[in-house]
Amino acid sequence: MTTHQAFMREAVRLAAANRDRGGRPFGAVLAIDGQAVATGVNDIVHSHDPTTHAEMEAVRAAARKLGRPDLRGSVVYASGHPCPMCLAAMTMAGVQAVYYAFDNNDAAPYGLSSEAAYQALRLPLDPPPPPLPPPLPLTRVPVDLSAAQLYGPRAPHTSRR
Repeated sequence: MTTHQAFMREAVRLAAANRDRGGRPFGAVLAIDGQAVATGVNDIVHSHDPTTHAEMEAVRAAARKLGRPDLRGSVVYASGHPCPMCLAAMTMAGVQAVYYAFDNNDAAPYGLSSEAAYQALRLPLDPPPPPLPPPLPLTRVPVDLSAAQLYGPRAPHTSRR
């Protein structure tokens, strides 16, 4: 198993555990130099704070642990495709790359897609064509779990977050 697969497996495990405790099924791991520094889960349900996405929580925890807001060289592993807020925060913190397990098409049938936020902000979900590179490389990593297993039964259409 590669390091990417191991960290992605942990992000998905965190997401499933969060769902089991009544939260939204999103988890994230922030790593630097191949070592996990911090994790996060989507805590919107329990905190009532719309900014407590898994990626944001992992970035916040890493910054606190390291005692600095500069996370250059870090990599985030997220169970789902990051929303625009998380993507912006990771860019501003210096995260160098993001790996994710499930995309917005996987999440949409369960009311968990962030595509509407991208559309409202007029941002592309796919990388822009050259010469403009994406702010962060976003790479999908396959996992041994289906979207249905993580996200559960179909839900009425709502925003991911």
